[in-house]
Amino acid sequence: MAKYSVNNHSVDSIISWISSGEIAIPEMQRPFVWETSKVRDLMDSLYKGYPVGYLIIWKNPDVKLKDGTLSSGKKIVIDGQQRITALTAAIAGKDVVNQQYKKVRIKISFNPIDEKFEVFNPAIEKDSKYINDISEVFKPDFNSFNFAVKYGELNNVNPADVSNTITKLTAIKNNSIGVIDLDSDLDIETVTDIFIRINSKGTVLSQADFAMSKISSNEKYGGDVIRKTIDYFCHLNQRPMDLEAIKENDKEFAKLDEFNKIKWIANNADDIYSPAYTDILRVAFTSQFYRGKLSDLVNLLSGRNFETRDYEEEIAEESYRKLNEGVLKFVNKTNYDRYMMILNSAGIIDSSLIRSDNALNFGYALFILLRDKGIDSNKIETIVRKWLVLSVLTGRYSGSPESMFDYDIKRFNLNDPEEYLKSVELGQLSDAYWDHILPERLNTSVSSSPYFKLYLMAQVHSHDKGFLSKDISIEALIANRGDIHHLFPKKYLQNNGHNSRNDYNQIANYVMTQSEINIRIKDDAPNVYMGKVLEQIENQNPYIGAITTKKGLEESFKQNCIPKEFVCYTVDDYFDFLKQRRYLMAQKIKEYYFSL
Repeated sequence: MAKYSVNNHSVDSIISWISSGEIAIPEMQRPFVWETSKVRDLMDSLYKGYPVGYLIIWKNPDVKLKDGTLSSGKKIVIDGQQRITALTAAIAGKDVVNQQYKKVRIKISFNPIDEKFEVFNPAIEKDSKYINDISEVFKPDFNSFNFAVKYGELNNVNPADVSNTITKLTAIKNNSIGVIDLDSDLDIETVTDIFIRINSKGTVLSQADFAMSKISSNEKYGGDVIRKTIDYFCHLNQRPMDLEAIKENDKEFAKLDEFNKIKWIANNADDIYSPAYTDILRVAFTSQFYRGKLSDLVNLLSGRNFETRDYEEEIAEESYRKLNEGVLKFVNKTNYDRYMMILNSAGIIDSSLIRSDNALNFGYALFILLRDKGIDSNKIETIVRKWLVLSVLTGRYSGSPESMFDYDIKRFNLNDPEEYLKSVELGQLSDAYWDHILPERLNTSVSSSPYFKLYLMAQVHSHDKGFLSKDISIEALIANRGDIHHLFPKKYLQNNGHNSRNDYNQIANYVMTQSEINIRIKDDAPNVYMGKVLEQIENQNPYIGAITTKKGLEESFKQNCIPKEFVCYTVDDYFDFLKQRRYLMAQKIKEYYFSL
């Protein structure tokens, strides 16, 4: 049995499908990202009869209504949204929404003499040879005979030639575009596979893309509002200056309670967690449905009954209700602010310290779940903090996270959350992990390593000072993009035969310090520049940093995981030093984790 059919449909038919709502194209209400020159080129290709690629359409399954009858599912455009939007803008004269969320017209102009398309501009407006806006030609009341006569007189050309060219232009409506109709019974994985094979660019559609298309295609249960809530929240988080433009462009949405619930994000100054629509979907779905696979969300929004394999209206309606609830919990200012405070309290004070969107997403889903369960706020903070760090420590959500999301959220929901956390701790964070596995994972030259970031988070959490600093904290250095200094200076190691980056850029050789301290250290061996520090303690005349007591120096070494013998080290001690420091760093992270 064929999984899809390929048919040709006229441009006119495709535009009429959009106007009648037979096909859902959510991008008509989202920012149009094509350059206007691409719209011009599309029209030129259609005029010349060139192929413009296939549209891929996936039909929603038919749904069993409450009265037992079947309702035919809408079709969703999953590839070709920008082309359809461009056609609707150029031919039907519809507004598009630009990237500032303002409604604008894209006018494509046409010169019947040279048969040339251009993007409308002030110069063209003054040129009588151009039709300023080709959408005028496609209107039902356009009189091509009268136009050709007037145009011929104005430009001294034969009206018959003009009329023939206009006929060729309007014939664009009859040109065919290939449409691939995917069967409604196909699962997301199969649809994704077909899409990748057909799409010449090798573009991959995520399951979140499918989900968002599905959501916005359903106005009956408020899917269009859910999508706008997600879209506008993400957009305002990145471009708060567009708040007024969104209010002006989408007056209907601006009247809704959903808009009041998201507009606060335009004044949010915290950028530790900057969610995209995928993140909001994942958190909302995971926290409310206790599932982790977004393909399940797409099925549930379609009304899928996993037991009978039928599609039922009640399931679709309930799924949209729960998803909306989850989205509103995500964008709730109180929830968001409290989650940010938990991140801060774990030492995550900058977005550079945690790169795992999956860990952040599950952390927020867990926070919402625990709040829904009415668990004490102090317990919530501890569980979420520890789970976040545990997730990064073990790479729990690296790679394909959905199965682990699914596994963990179900167990947090069904079991005592504290007991589940403890059981995972016992299995994943044994003494062997802290004493051997983690030190080995710190054996890397990748400065973006999550384990080095965890070490810095531990230092922030402990209110540690920078290396050889008396008053400047690690937190202040990170906030002000302070220096990462090589304890064994890079040039010193290179001058002594260690020319491999993998050697001199080991993260166990890194430490946060003030730039002025880094400058004073220069390229000296540790025993040389530490000798100067010991001298300044003796004569109370600070030169490298402001430490002038042995106790202060011991505390700086302890806070920065530096063995006390470091004051005597030369290049011969380098590899032994790295081994010692990795162990000390791992123990600091262990102490940090259990203090959360």
